[in-house]
Amino acid sequence: MSAHRHILFDLDGTLIDSAPAILASYRDSFAAAGREPVRPIDASIVGPALTETLQLLTGSTDPALMEELAGHFKASYDSTGYLQTAAYEGVSDMLSQLAASGLHLAIATNKRLHPTQLILQHLGWSAYFEAVYALDMITPRLPDKATMIARLLAERSIPRATAVYIGDRSEDGESADANGLAFIAATWGYGSLQPAHMAPHWRAASSPQALAATLMCT
Repeated sequence: MSAHRHILFDLDGTLIDSAPAILASYRDSFAAAGREPVRPIDASIVGPALTETLQLLTGSTDPALMEELAGHFKASYDSTGYLQTAAYEGVSDMLSQLAASGLHLAIATNKRLHPTQLILQHLGWSAYFEAVYALDMITPRLPDKATMIARLLAERSIPRATAVYIGDRSEDGESADANGLAFIAATWGYGSLQPAHMAPHWRAASSPQALAATLMCT
């Protein structure tokens, strides 16, 4: 029986390939605002929260500009854009296997809560997750992923020794470390961590099948 009874997942780049939908909606946002981004809208920008990414793409922190672009992005993504989201091969089977084994699954994501819930419903995954946490789940929004994970652990009364966080970026591993959690890198995603960027105590899984095997026996 796994020592990690609580499996906390990142979403983008870990369970889903949301890059095509996200990038299309960022392009729609800038087109609707009649503006040009200061850097390419490509897969390298996928992962951080919406406001942080818009600041990166504009080179600005102007609140009015952020609000305008965010509004255009949400209108695009939350209506039809999210439907372009695809599950990575093998993820649905992995989630079904983990849930059926009695493990407790949760989401802790930088993505906004509303589209996260839409995507889980679209992919037929809603029943797998006992909790879904996002930075904007409260007002004011949570400042970062580490704080969000801490809130999830506290509110769900999850002992740190029984939990593991699964993600695809250094931020995910660092957020797990900040909360005293084990971390496993999902190296099949677009934020795939390279060996040189892995902390010595982090582990990695090269496929959903490999991750399921690790979680079921550790």
